[in-house]
Amino acid sequence: MRDVLVLGGAGVDTTVYVPTLPLPYRDTYHVPPVVDRIGNTGAGVALGCRALGLDVAFADLIGDDPQGALIRHALRDVDCRWGTAEAGTRRSVLLVGPDGRRTSFHDPKVTPGERLPRELYAGLRARHVHISIMDFCRHVYPDLDGVPISTDLHDWDGVADYQKDFAYRSDLVFLSATALPDPAATMRGILDRGRAHTVVCTRGADGCLVLTRDSPAVQAFPAVPLPGAVADSNGAGDAFVSGFLYGTLNGYPLPERVRLGAIAGAHACTVEGTHESPIPEDLLLTRASGQPW
Repeated sequence: MRDVLVLGGAGVDTTVYVPTLPLPYRDTYHVPPVVDRIGNTGAGVALGCRALGLDVAFADLIGDDPQGALIRHALRDVDCRWGTAEAGTRRSVLLVGPDGRRTSFHDPKVTPGERLPRELYAGLRARHVHISIMDFCRHVYPDLDGVPISTDLHDWDGVADYQKDFAYRSDLVFLSATALPDPAATMRGILDRGRAHTVVCTRGADGCLVLTRDSPAVQAFPAVPLPGAVADSNGAGDAFVSGFLYGTLNGYPLPERVRLGAIAGAHACTVEGTHESPIPEDLLLTRASGQPW
């Protein structure tokens, strides 16, 4: 049995490091080398969990194109099951400023009616399933009855219908406070309308908020000190999810799960982190002991 099965969410990021954001208009900017690398949340969680020593399987739809080949190579050490995405592999162009903040231009390659084939995941037994908010993953929930499920709603505004299926049908829900006027109200709404037992709302340098069914109050947790200068915030949220899942699957109490997620996220966005090996296990486990950076 696998520890974690991740469904959906691999793509290719083309990252451009720019001198400032927002970027004023100019005909040409000379920039550092432009980099193509694996991206998107499902791939980030799969790689993060594997870096922590968890046994991971992954299923997704990607294109029969050079970007799909890049993804296959980056996930070569993970047990992957691939279906063909008719419109090709998802892509993003990321403008990253000197402070690590980014602006993303995402091409989701949507094909109406596309579904993740059941044969890609139904035979994979796992202790936990993480579902990316891909439209073609929306139908998989009935096939996963009895298995704990997590999802990441990213910058949901708490109102848009697209994310609601995932928000209300998952047991553990992550989201960002970026677009939320009242994070606590949105978190309570997820618990009231869905089956979640825990909702985690990340707030970047301000740490995160957590609401559980057995506690009426929203708990605030601080961020951890960064191990180095911020280089690129891409993947920090996926690393947080990976660290939190590691703690969950190992039976750690909530504060330790949050701390593991925070350590992983902090590491991933600094000069020490990399996209294909975002969280060294020895670093995370050492820092989890409470030692200073």
